[in-house]
Amino acid sequence: MRMIVFFLVGLLVHVVFFMSIFDIYFTSPLVHGMAPHASPLPAPASRLVLVVADGLRADSLYKPDANGSTRAPYLRNVIEEQGSWGVSHTRVPTESRPGHVALIAGFYEDVSAVAKGWKENPVEFDSVFNESRHTWCWGSPDILPMFAKGATGGHVHTHTYPAEREDFASTDASKLDSWVFDQFKSFLLSARENSSLMSSLRQDQNVFFLHLLGIDTNGHAHRPQSQEYLENVALVDSGVKELVSIMEDFFENDGRTAYVFTSDHGMTDWGSHGAGHPSETLTPLLVWGAGVQAAQRVPEPQNYHDGYLQEWKLEGLRRLDVNQADIAPLMSSLIGVPIPLNSVGVLPLQYLNTSDVFKAESVYTNAVQILEQFKVTSCPSVGHFLLNLLAHRLLTESRQAELISKARVLIRLEKYEEAISLCRSLIGHALEGLTYYHTYDRFFLGCSVVLGFTGWTSYVVLVILKTHASLRRPPTHTGLNPSVAVGVALLMGLFLMTQRSPPTYYVYCLLPVPVWYSVIKELGTLTDLVRSYSSLPLCKCLGYFVLVTFGIELLVVSFFHRSMLTIGLALLSLWPLLSGIYTKARVRSVSWVVGCLCLASFPMMPVVGREPNVHMVTCAGILSLFISACYLWSARKRSIPHLTDLCAYVPTSTHSSLQLKQGLPLSNQIISWITLGSSLLVPLLSSTRLFHRLLSIFLTLTATFLLLSTGSEALFPPVLSWLMFVWINIEQEAMLSQGIPGRLELSTIDFSDNIDITKIRQLKLDDIRRSYFFVFFIITAFFGTGNIASINSFDPASVYCFLTVFNPFIMGGLMMWKVMIPFVIVMCTFESIQVTTQLSSRSLFLIVLVISDLMALHFFFLVQDNGSWLDIGTSISHYVIVMSMTIFLMLLSLVTHVLTSRRVSLCRTRKMHFP
Repeated sequence: MRMIVFFLVGLLVHVVFFMSIFDIYFTSPLVHGMAPHASPLPAPASRLVLVVADGLRADSLYKPDANGSTRAPYLRNVIEEQGSWGVSHTRVPTESRPGHVALIAGFYEDVSAVAKGWKENPVEFDSVFNESRHTWCWGSPDILPMFAKGATGGHVHTHTYPAEREDFASTDASKLDSWVFDQFKSFLLSARENSSLMSSLRQDQNVFFLHLLGIDTNGHAHRPQSQEYLENVALVDSGVKELVSIMEDFFENDGRTAYVFTSDHGMTDWGSHGAGHPSETLTPLLVWGAGVQAAQRVPEPQNYHDGYLQEWKLEGLRRLDVNQADIAPLMSSLIGVPIPLNSVGVLPLQYLNTSDVFKAESVYTNAVQILEQFKVTSCPSVGHFLLNLLAHRLLTESRQAELISKARVLIRLEKYEEAISLCRSLIGHALEGLTYYHTYDRFFLGCSVVLGFTGWTSYVVLVILKTHASLRRPPTHTGLNPSVAVGVALLMGLFLMTQRSPPTYYVYCLLPVPVWYSVIKELGTLTDLVRSYSSLPLCKCLGYFVLVTFGIELLVVSFFHRSMLTIGLALLSLWPLLSGIYTKARVRSVSWVVGCLCLASFPMMPVVGREPNVHMVTCAGILSLFISACYLWSARKRSIPHLTDLCAYVPTSTHSSLQLKQGLPLSNQIISWITLGSSLLVPLLSSTRLFHRLLSIFLTLTATFLLLSTGSEALFPPVLSWLMFVWINIEQEAMLSQGIPGRLELSTIDFSDNIDITKIRQLKLDDIRRSYFFVFFIITAFFGTGNIASINSFDPASVYCFLTVFNPFIMGGLMMWKVMIPFVIVMCTFESIQVTTQLSSRSLFLIVLVISDLMALHFFFLVQDNGSWLDIGTSISHYVIVMSMTIFLMLLSLVTHVLTSRRVSLCRTRKMHFP
């Protein structure tokens, strides 16, 4: 019962540690209570047309083809004659929803939206659409509804096509864009016969939004360098040309329409997006029409050193780069609506062709709008000691009033350049302040979590020593009165109350108190260990400590450099030679060495950017059957029929059908879903003999993995399973070399039998190695064929055997199951080793828990280091992976302990009744 309580408390502690990273780093930057601000001067444009070509890379639009001709002649003419152009720099994650929020609302997405597939609004936010008089939208059902949902007054009108049209296997995904252009033309034609609609269209401050998803869909399905992708770019170019012609004709060439053409994100050469590669973060921006600066010739070299101007043949035209959020205040200024309340964009004045007073008033409005956010964020609550103590000193209330007043005076004195410079300085300080107040308590909370984490890890180490080092005497009296811990907790709670902290802060800050109190109570165990040092193998203990420390560092580095796993596997292959097992079991030792070296080749393969090679999937299916036949022969068992060979053929058939643009064959889809379902059920119906159950799990999971593979990664599960079978056998040889009797053949072990408690042994130093091997293979299973910490490693082609219509939740679930399959294979192997080595599962798990906790703590320290958000985000994702793995292992260990306790109890009962 005490161990169950221990596991439950440990599970709760790890859930708290897991949630803390989101509470500290993933809180919403949005604040509320600001007043809208707009320029008092008449706007240069009455209406705005925003065209977003989803997934369009900057070079795909700007770069001439091999013959030197442009793929988009109309937009090229806009660059050279009519408007201004540049590169819009996006931020990670480079996904559709965050990109559109930055474009239209002016702030960078609240990260909590990832749990909702970037579709719904975790919090309501303001946007250019909401501030407009009317907005009409055409495009994807994944993007448009989120801007209509938060709009007031029902003035945002959306027109979307059915979600089923977003099919990666479509014969022509550019039809999505043709639909948008056709609907836009039909809308304007119908307005001529609808007086009410015509009246609305004639008003000012209107927005027309066209979301074009065809380029993104073709990029995912065929890659950005494909003919389909490039032809879609040409179609969009001709569509925009016709759109402009229709708009100008409809409004009788009044010269009051502004146009913005851009993209939400780019795309890698292998057809994915989400990370920070330049091909994903560099998107085109073209602005022309009313109030926009025309093309500017520049004879001198421009201050850009990325080489793109020469590559794009645009070195003679002024390039004006912006951050993606800067487009929102630009659009607001062009049509004279208030800048979105939570926008952090800075108005790019170089794009405006207006009077100096309009520019000065517009940037002044931009400064006041951002300063409003700063005021709301920095407003200290009564008694908020920490916030007052750490207040941002660059913009005190008096300093804010002084700068605002000075800017107004400069505008009245017609010193527009000075006013603009002052307002830009004010914007810079306000943005720094917003970042400061959004992050000022991270260090305080981080220290609390680290304190709790180190305390828990120390407590687990003491529990291991107390349970398995023959130190079972009662804890030594430490003299620490429980009232001291209670007093510390009360003081901390009182401090948090004065800060008006949210409830979760109490959990993070108070958790270290009982944890460290428990550690101090168990210090007697450490004292007894020190007293008995003379009887301990100190050199061996020190050697294990050094090796495990080096091993943990190697695992941490492998999260950033997968090649470290190759080095680790090469070192692991030497284990039979160094431990002397080779002399007693040559065949198994050679199999171990060959298995480690074969597995070591996978981390050296590219994570992303691989071209599909379905022939490798077929080879993987044959290899799986061959390995299974070898182990069945070695166990002198007959071969069992399975669908692995069929599942190796399905990806080839599906790929051929999609290449011919014939869609996903229904028979292949049915086989795929049946295989997925059976992989969860068939192992439960197989024999309870250890060997048969392991083989059944291996075959069914490998069959599913093959259906989710597109290339060489399909070989990973067969090679991993081969090494896992060898590991189980060679661990038995290791037991014999250590003088532990009782070796059993795998084919004779029945794991459903009740456990004989007399055969369960205590931990030995060599069990630290077994636990480390397990953690190492778990990490290898996660990162052996890809990097699940990177959104960039997701390839939609992996799920084409199951579905081709875009569905982020089903696709994400399938990809997560693909990631979990090697994990499950390693987990089952480790459970088998616990059975064959006659060790309680909870005993080995305690060591695994310490290793994984030390890794998680390492990543938490990396998060605390100052660095770019991309580096912090990478460390956070790695921390989340390790913590998720630990929580999963704790749940599994808890269930295993409960079941084991029941079986041990049954065994004891039988021994009492049948001596």
